[in-house]
Amino acid sequence: MSLSELKLPDYREQSLAVAQRFQRIRERPVVLSVRNLQKAFGSNGSQHVAFDHVSLDIHRREFICVVGPSGCGKSTLARIVAGLDEATGGEILLNGEAFAGPCPERGMVFQGYTLFPWLTVKRNVMFGLQMQGKAPVTAEQEARQWLDMVGLSKFENLYPHELSGGMKQRVAIARALANGPRILIMDEPFAALDAQTRCQMQAYLLQIWKKVNVTILFITHDLDEAAYLADRILVMSANPGRVAELIENPVPRPRHSDQFLSPEFLALKKRLEEHIHPPAEVPEKLPMIKLTDAGDEVE
Repeated sequence: MSLSELKLPDYREQSLAVAQRFQRIRERPVVLSVRNLQKAFGSNGSQHVAFDHVSLDIHRREFICVVGPSGCGKSTLARIVAGLDEATGGEILLNGEAFAGPCPERGMVFQGYTLFPWLTVKRNVMFGLQMQGKAPVTAEQEARQWLDMVGLSKFENLYPHELSGGMKQRVAIARALANGPRILIMDEPFAALDAQTRCQMQAYLLQIWKKVNVTILFITHDLDEAAYLADRILVMSANPGRVAELIENPVPRPRHSDQFLSPEFLALKKRLEEHIHPPAEVPEKLPMIKLTDAGDEVE
């Protein structure tokens, strides 16, 4: 039996506990407000619109995932929120105030490993603290606390090339959180990891998020990842990117891997699949150029 044939409950049918959780989230102050945001590349003669009229309010300590097909502007949105790129229209408010450029209140974790290879794990985490003007002794004490938080205190004197991919990303998370950001922007941070390590990192992230006063904006292509991590999921359409739907995740917290087969999880994933891969969507036909005769044919 295929997933489309399963009789799943509507993803909007929330339990009382889930409804109460979202009511509590809505009562929290809005940390980040995105209003009619637009981004275009190129000149007026040949302009490409990455996304258009994107609006979203994110509440304190909320976990928001952004999904959508390639080219919908997810990563561009993350860079603009982080202050690394500029929008061509609309505005973003942090705690009710407009901003320009990066600042310590917004941390960023990228897909690639962005640690300084010439610094040890501890000194990578210390870097931002020292840039804020903290004394080396204070920065070292705080760095060790964050490394303990992400479970890497035993590796503080190693260099990035001596770490696994998952460990590098944990150091990157510790380095970003050490600066005390109000919002942590994560642009597909686990995409380069193998499946097993990726699952471990998702679990680590949820544990860290519970202990830290931070709001998370998480970009991902992985629908399972979004359903596992998020409070709400922003689904974007492509060409140009627009908000297709903002979904409240019905999967109860705390989350665990057993929920991957729960009716709520499967219904939510089915709804996301309908957005990303519509049933009527026909794959583009490639030109049939035969380069060799292999002696047999494949279907």
